[in-house]
Amino acid sequence: MENIYNIEEIFAEVIIPYGLSIVGAIVILIIGWLIASWASKRVRKACDKSERIDATLTPILTQTVKVLILIATVIAVLNRFGVETTSLVALLGVAGLAVGLALQGTLSNFSAGVMLMLFRPFNVGDAVNISGVMGVVDEIGLFSTQMHTFDNIYMVIPNTNIWGANISNFSTNPTRRVDMVFGISYTDDIDKAMKIIWEALEADERVLKDPEPMVAVGELGDSSVDLFVRPWTKASDLWPTRFALIKDIKERFDKEGISIPFPQRDVHLYKTENGQ
Repeated sequence: MENIYNIEEIFAEVIIPYGLSIVGAIVILIIGWLIASWASKRVRKACDKSERIDATLTPILTQTVKVLILIATVIAVLNRFGVETTSLVALLGVAGLAVGLALQGTLSNFSAGVMLMLFRPFNVGDAVNISGVMGVVDEIGLFSTQMHTFDNIYMVIPNTNIWGANISNFSTNPTRRVDMVFGISYTDDIDKAMKIIWEALEADERVLKDPEPMVAVGELGDSSVDLFVRPWTKASDLWPTRFALIKDIKERFDKEGISIPFPQRDVHLYKTENGQ
């Protein structure tokens, strides 16, 4: 009889209360997991529909939402078993401070990565110049950014080196100006040379009419009269247009007798009394 009473007491005092708590905790975990999955999917759909949120930022936002909901679920489960979550949060805060001091450089890269993704000074596929390093962005990560230079050298740059640097983005604006200088001889007809350049610009369909190109006498150099040529073109046509115009203008100059002089210097010799 005593064994029966002991089993009944254990069943009444231990199994029923804790069993209900365990069942409740399992239910909370399942519900929390379902809510986290549903919320992350909703965030992903919202990010995919939004034109302001870049595709690189979407997985980070969805994972962040999911992790935060799961953390709240675990705290709810601990409360179910009577665990003091306030002391646990304080302990996690102290541990987080210690980890933060140990990983200060890594966290700096992380915060810089978040700033890059929020303010978007460049996107994947953009041609950029970051502190003298020119190339195309391949991937923007939380800790580093991957890119390749124009001669196809793979590079990984820590985000702290990017966020605090001067960034030139060649892909942001739809149009670019092509800067060229052509030197002609002092004996050549300047107006004729400028007319030839205008004809070359008008013949190239990639040269935009608005903004209007500029052709002007820029400098009187040591060996040549320098003509500044400033046409505008689409950003994607910049280098092909520049290369084609240089070739075309040089050929037109040769055909019309306009010379491009080599650097030269006049040297004057004087005889001294000794005949030297």
